[in-house]
Amino acid sequence: MSPLKTISEKLNAWRRYREAVRELSQLSDRELNDIGIRRGDIEDIVRRSVASKVEA
Repeated sequence: MSPLKTISEKLNAWRRYREAVRELSQLSDRELNDIGIRRGDIEDIVRRSVASKVEA
């Protein structure tokens, strides 16, 4: 894998992470509860999700 591709993939993963955190953070506490997420867990959940997609 070329260094440029690696940088590009990491940048794309970071963008996906920030977008997902932003979207989930805009939900109300009730909406988050409905999908089984606590507000304090948003970043960790998104980080694990993005990391698993990069590894796949």
